Amino acid sequence: MINIIYIHSHDTGRYVQPYGHSIPTPRIQQFAEEGALFRRAFCANPTCSPSRACLLTGQWAHSCGMGGLVNRGWSLPYPERLLPAFLREHGYQTVRTGIQHVVNDPQEGGYERIDGGDGGDMGAALRAASFIAESHDRPFFLDVGFGVTHRKGEGFDGPPEGVEPADPRYVRPPSPLPDTPETRADMAFYMDSARMLDALVGTVLDAVDAHGLRDSTLVVCTTDHGIAFPRMKCNLTDHGMGVMLILRGPGGFTGGQVVDGLTSHIDLFPTVCDVAGLAAPQWLQGVSLRPLVGGADSVRDAVYGEINYHVCYEPQRALRTDRWKYIRRLHERACPVLPDCDDGQSKSYLMKHGWSEREEAEERLYDVLFDPDEAHNVAMDTAYADVLKDMRQQMQTWREETGDPLLSEPIFVPPATAQIADPGERSPHSAPAHSARIFLGVD
Repeated sequence: MINIIYIHSHDTGRYVQPYGHSIPTPRIQQFAEEGALFRRAFCANPTCSPSRACLLTGQWAHSCGMGGLVNRGWSLPYPERLLPAFLREHGYQTVRTGIQHVVNDPQEGGYERIDGGDGGDMGAALRAASFIAESHDRPFFLDVGFGVTHRKGEGFDGPPEGVEPADPRYVRPPSPLPDTPETRADMAFYMDSARMLDALVGTVLDAVDAHGLRDSTLVVCTTDHGIAFPRMKCNLTDHGMGVMLILRGPGGFTGGQVVDGLTSHIDLFPTVCDVAGLAAPQWLQGVSLRPLVGGADSVRDAVYGEINYHVCYEPQRALRTDRWKYIRRLHERACPVLPDCDDGQSKSYLMKHGWSEREEAEERLYDVLFDPDEAHNVAMDTAYADVLKDMRQQMQTWREETGDPLLSEPIFVPPATAQIADPGERSPHSAPAHSARIFLGVD
């Protein structure tokens, strides 16, 4: 049996070097050149806890029941479906170092051992390396979580020791944002944190090689969703759903392959089962990615995404094919739900110029071939009526087949412990918390 190492970060999107960005992440670049990089990988829910729950259960967010953030009172209803719990039942030693963001009680995460301690992200990387160096009498699943690319207040962690910070004068902001001194400075801070992430990933990869485990270990490197900038994280455009996904190891994930087929986070669980030779559990809704490194052009013709809660209730659904993106807003508020966007210089700049007053359509349809930034909504253009009808039908079928509760219920009912902020507040950090049942008018 093979070992599995799952390396994950907060809020990194595809903003690392092997996706073509001028962000120096040489260890992740080297890792991609040795493994297989998936250019069009998407999370299933561009908010932190639901995204991770989808990946680790192999299910869409409304199917696995994870509607919101662990730190705001949510927890996965069926933790026994988590990948580490499944692998533990099949003889794996399951170990975690670093962050987790899926269950309130860490003991429910399926890990027989949690290597906690001080030292932040670097401490987590060193503990992971220490575990890898141990003698192993059975295969292991090692979960290594890093938070370095998550905003700290309005900023980010800095670069590795001895590395000069990025000069914002020569930085390009993310595509959805204007090129201004404020957005350049904001992006420069992100770049510094990405360079630190690169060093952390390198620490884990060095341990794998130092102890002769490369050929027997499938290493997965990914993130939960897009970067924490306006119109990215917590959004169902490609800027919010698009994630880095790089695999290296047994099963054909070698040789610096670059894959263009559509892939979803929910495909990782079935891929692990496929590579490890384990029968896939019945609840899985994804497909194995192995055919994509064996010559197949595609394993799916669409990916889906959703949002329910982040700081506020903001239910939406999305369907993404090779050519089209369809997004449906299921809540009444048309203006941006600002608490769901992390504070920072870029957000402040857009707020200064009236972002809070800009309305968003109930339905959005984008031709991602000619409009890759998803800036021109053609849902109301009669020339695209047939496409819109087809996308609506595909989404309706998916929602029915996967049991989307919002087809029959007025809201995605949160647990009594959940806290939801007032969508009229400016900041998720200053917004008052309310009992979700009181705030949403639920009996």
